[in-house]
Amino acid sequence: MANKLYIVGLGPGGEAFMTAQARSALEAADILCGYTVYIDLVAHLFPGKETYTTPMRQELDRCRWALETAAGGKTVALVCSGDAGVYGMAGPALQLAEQWPDVEITVVAGVTAALSGGAVLGAPLAHDFCVISLSDLLTPWEVIENRLRCAAMGDFAICLYNPSSHKRKDYLQRACGILLSAGKAPQTICGYVRNIGRAGEEGRIAALAELQNAELDMFTTVFIGSSATLRIAGRMVTPRGYERKQGPCAL
Repeated sequence: MANKLYIVGLGPGGEAFMTAQARSALEAADILCGYTVYIDLVAHLFPGKETYTTPMRQELDRCRWALETAAGGKTVALVCSGDAGVYGMAGPALQLAEQWPDVEITVVAGVTAALSGGAVLGAPLAHDFCVISLSDLLTPWEVIENRLRCAAMGDFAICLYNPSSHKRKDYLQRACGILLSAGKAPQTICGYVRNIGRAGEEGRIAALAELQNAELDMFTTVFIGSSATLRIAGRMVTPRGYERKQGPCAL
């Protein structure tokens, strides 16, 4: 009996962004389990393989099904976009896993949007940074506000997940206002990438004051620079500081 569960981060969705470890896990699985949209991204790569899907907001039910099925002797791949441990399925699955002690679990890392989106813009996260989700579905907005203020006060570069939705159209605007009030300058270099690694991928660099009025969606990842972040030849770059350590001739 297999009793095996892989929790697999698929990356942004395109086959080219999937790690070799992720692909091996999907090939080894008897069943692919996940949110319908994510299964649709990979099912064609494994024709004939059994799949199990659930709609959005049924994450715990999905995890329970995957664990129960693995406990019954199957090898299951529970998939999610990006990295399994960054706003992904590894957390809830591992929280439930004690109920199925016979299931062997392997978490398979993936390329999260902070990394794949950052590569589109240049190197916005080349120094210390924070990742913050603006979704208040599971986190109170007051907590999100405090995290934004602390990140601004620490002069971190910031990557924002879930910047907007139909029900949260003004959340990015509110977040930008908080960052400005906490010390981020209006001219701070920022950027955003929509549909990372998929058809229609689009990246743009703008000042924080401009970003405040941008109309974005849940398929967009936002990058807000530190005070050191630069726009260089159309790229967003947060210097690590090598030039100070080694002198300007080193660049």
